[in-house]
Order: sequence, then C-alpha cells, then structure tokens
Amino acid sequence: MSVGFIRDKLEIKFLILYIAARVSEPIPLAELQELTMIDDGINYFSFSECLNDLVKTEHLQLKENDLYCVTPKGLRNSEICESSLPYSVRLRADKKLAVYNRTLLRQNQVQSHVIPRDNGTFTVQLSLHDDVDSVMELELMVATEDMAKDLAERFKKNPEKMYSGLLTVLYGEE
Repeated sequence: MSVGFIRDKLEIKFLILYIAARVSEPIPLAELQELTMIDDGINYFSFSECLNDLVKTEHLQLKENDLYCVTPKGLRNSEICESSLPYSVRLRADKKLAVYNRTLLRQNQVQSHVIPRDNGTFTVQLSLHDDVDSVMELELMVATEDMAKDLAERFKKNPEKMYSGLLTVLYGEE
C-alpha cells in the first residue's frame, strides 16, 4: 500500500490552484482531475469536494462549456501557498503540466475541419499557425466524407511535412 505526500484537503486545494494557475487556457473537469490525481493521498471524492469549495470561495471560476479557470484571488493564494506543497508533488505536477500545455499549443497551431457542401462533396480546411501568425491555410475539395476525415487526420499528424512538400512542389523545376 502506497502512502501519498498529500495529507489533507487544504493541500489538495493548494494543488488544484497550483495546476489551474499554470494551464495555458481554461481546463475541462476531466483534465483537471487527471492532472490533480498524481499522489496517493488524493481520491476522487476529496478532489471533487475541494474543487467545489474552490469555486464557492471564488478561487476558481466555472465558465461556459464546463471549463475551469483560476481567478485573480486564486492566483494570489496559489502564489502564497505553493511552497506548502511537497516538492515531489510539485515536480510531478510540473511534468504533467508541461505535457498538457504542449498538447494544447499543438492543437491550437494545427487545425483541420471537414465541411459538407451542398453538392454532396466535402471541403477540408487545413491550417498551420506559429506563435505569431498563420503559416498556411489550405482548402481542398474531396468526393467523400471518409476521404475528408482521412486527409484531416493525416494533416494533424504531420503538418510540417505537408507544408514542406507543398513548398517543394511550388519551387520545383518548371
């Protein structure tokens, strides 16, 4: 049987605030729970109770689409209390947060959408962005929805390859 470093509900609240203060955008409940459940001292019921308390005390705000974000009050208290969290728990949280924030950044930079047309074909919208601006936006017409979804997924897996391949074709021999 493992024993966690988190000992009470106050420390769970500190951890939730620590995480909410470091995510790059408002976070759904499932992801917040996953990022928080990093210590054997935390169970689902304690997490839920602490999360509700943080919303009631206005440390966190529940926004539309069931997304949680830290309030200015929560940020202040997180900064004050973060040193109360066990160091090993903070390290685990930081590792998971880094992965989560990288995933969010990638989702914002690489986007694809499938849009049905009136004539029964589909438009695949592909876009690639960097930290500043749009790098590429491309619309393709395809015959079937399966083709459109396949192209959208392939683009998401390796948009840089498509971008460089397109430049190679455009700058190729005439």
